[in-house]
Amino acid sequence: MSDIQNAFRLIGSLDLTSLSHDDTEEKIAALCAKAVTPYGTTAAVCVYPEWVPLARKLLKKTPVKVATVVNFPAGGNDFKLMKDEIKKGLSGGADEIDAVFPYRDFLAGNTDSCRRFLDIIQRECGKHTSKIILETGELNHVSTIAAAVKLCLEYDIDFIKTSTGKTPVSATVGAANIILETIRDSGRDVGFKASGGIREFEEARKYLILSEVILGADWPDPAHFRIGASSLLDDLIRVIENKD
Repeated sequence: MSDIQNAFRLIGSLDLTSLSHDDTEEKIAALCAKAVTPYGTTAAVCVYPEWVPLARKLLKKTPVKVATVVNFPAGGNDFKLMKDEIKKGLSGGADEIDAVFPYRDFLAGNTDSCRRFLDIIQRECGKHTSKIILETGELNHVSTIAAAVKLCLEYDIDFIKTSTGKTPVSATVGAANIILETIRDSGRDVGFKASGGIREFEEARKYLILSEVILGADWPDPAHFRIGASSLLDDLIRVIENKD
C-alpha cells in the first residue's frame, strides 16, 4: 500500500493518548476534538479514569472508543485498588481498559500474583476490551517476554500491549516481533498494541508492516492492531496532506 493509504489505516488504529498528571478539562476536550479528523476518527482516546466521563460525553455521537488505564504505570499488586479503578472507569463510560501487568512480580517468579491480576481483569472487564501492558522494556529478554505473553494468552483478554511509555525503554520492533509471533503460534484471536515513544509515521508503519508479515495482510484492523501515541496523529495527517 502507499504511504497515504497506510496513514489512513494508522489513524483508524490509533489510541490518541493523554496520560499526564497536568491534564486539565481543556486538554482532554482538545484531545477528544482532535480524535475526529477530516480523514476519519481514531480508534479511541486513552485518558486517566477521572477524565473518562468527560471524554465519554464529548465523544458520545462519534465511533471513537474511550479507553482508560489501571494499575498504571507501576504495575503493582494492589489488586483491590485496581478493581476500584476498573469499576470507576467502566461506570464513567469507558469501553476499554489498559492494565499494567505486574511485571516485577513476574520477574521475581511470582506467577501466582500475575494469575490473580489476570483473573481480575478477565472477571471485572467482562465484555469490555482489555489490553494487558507488559512493559517489555523492563522484561528485557526474548524468553521472558514470550513467557509473559503465553501466560496472558491463557486468559480471556483482547490485546497485548508493549509499554506504558513511562520507562526508559518503551515500544521496540524486537519486542513487537516476539509478541506477534507468540500470538500467531497460540492460535488465539488476540490483538497487539504498540505504545511508547512512537511519534512519526515511518516508525508506526514498521509495526503495521510487521503485523502484516507475521499475521497476514488483513489482520491489522482496529479490532486487532492499535498504536498508542499522543503526537503521532499530526505526522499521519502530514503524510496524507503530502506536506514535507
